[in-house]
Amino acid sequence: MGRCPKCQAWGSLIEQAAPVTPAKKVAAGAPSTPARPIAEVALDTARARPSGVDELDRVLGGGLVPGAVVLLAGEPGVGKSTLLLEVAAKAAVARTVLYVTGEESAGQVRLRAERTGALHDRLYLAAESDLSAILGHVDQLRPELLIVDSVQTMTSPEVDGTPGGVTQTRAVTVALTALAKERGLPVLLVGHVTKDGTIAGPRVLEHLVDVVLAFEGDKHSTLRMVRGVKNRFGPADEVGCFELRDEGIVGLPDPSGLFLARFGATQASVVPGTAVTVVMDGRRPLLAEVQALVASSHMPTPRRAVSGLDSSRVAMLLAILERRGGIRLQDSEVYTATVGGMKVTEPAADLALAMAVASAKNDVALPPDLIVLGELGLAGEVRRVSGLRRRLTEAARLGFTHALIPPDSDAGTSGMRITEVADVTQVLTRIKR
Repeated sequence: MGRCPKCQAWGSLIEQAAPVTPAKKVAAGAPSTPARPIAEVALDTARARPSGVDELDRVLGGGLVPGAVVLLAGEPGVGKSTLLLEVAAKAAVARTVLYVTGEESAGQVRLRAERTGALHDRLYLAAESDLSAILGHVDQLRPELLIVDSVQTMTSPEVDGTPGGVTQTRAVTVALTALAKERGLPVLLVGHVTKDGTIAGPRVLEHLVDVVLAFEGDKHSTLRMVRGVKNRFGPADEVGCFELRDEGIVGLPDPSGLFLARFGATQASVVPGTAVTVVMDGRRPLLAEVQALVASSHMPTPRRAVSGLDSSRVAMLLAILERRGGIRLQDSEVYTATVGGMKVTEPAADLALAMAVASAKNDVALPPDLIVLGELGLAGEVRRVSGLRRRLTEAARLGFTHALIPPDSDAGTSGMRITEVADVTQVLTRIKR
């Protein structure tokens, strides 16, 4: 501006810098508790207590820690409420449990509890969606375990916003986390997921809680898995296996039988096109069977169908078999799948899948006591895999006596007959006609 807006004089304005406002200093306050040497901090309040469900305790790192906030997220209908009702019934044997539901009525939860045998005198049920009402129940009952199903249905009267929105979800989680830390009360929260499988709500939700668990499962299978995504009290890569039944959900300490179609089979009953491998799901070795079916095709572009496997990985393995192994597949339809609804994505199953395809193509069945481990490179070489000793120990425990493994591997003393194979050509010579 060249003209003053008050006196209308020209050339009377002078440019000056704005005054700098000094930053406000925070005054020192009295600490709530004095600082102590770390070696003198008591551990009694940080020790995990078993929840009563062994597979869940495996993922949690031993059990529920007093004051811990656990977020269990999963798709609709996967069994989150059923699992937590089972946890509530087991925990009610030794302590008072408050189960708060905002998605169902009290009668609906009672019907499920009768069906699954989860009725107990120390298990209290409240159908509430208001945060202040939940805090009132906690003050009245003084529970030792609080379950909230779900956090997206709860609302705080002090915060504006719709239920399930970012503001409400954050406020409810912050309040429940503060309650858990103040009273040493373990809190289990049920969380919804979006269409792409991520936890609904703000990302800060996962940072506020102590443990984040992902509940996974196929609607066409009874198998359910709880995976640790975040855990401040234990390993974050553990996996718990469950089976959803009519009478409730049951933990599976040894789920390998679900993933093997030829468990305990003989050579006469084994059909071509199957191979068994061991995959690591977190820290847990699981036996998995991969199957392949090769059929002639008169179409210009033969079909490739994949179930439970990585489609791009399967396409790469088929190219390796045709180019390095000399198996003609360009005029054949190839179908590959896993057994029991298991998803296999790690490279350690490459060699087993390659042998299954070659077995189906040559119509030669593999021995029923054979385990196959190894990753395939584009040059056809067999590469080493991690955790080989644990994989072989698990296979030997289930009755397998012979293993094909990569060269220069530290197999240890598993009691199995070990055969090292360097490339895919050396492997395929075993299943020629």
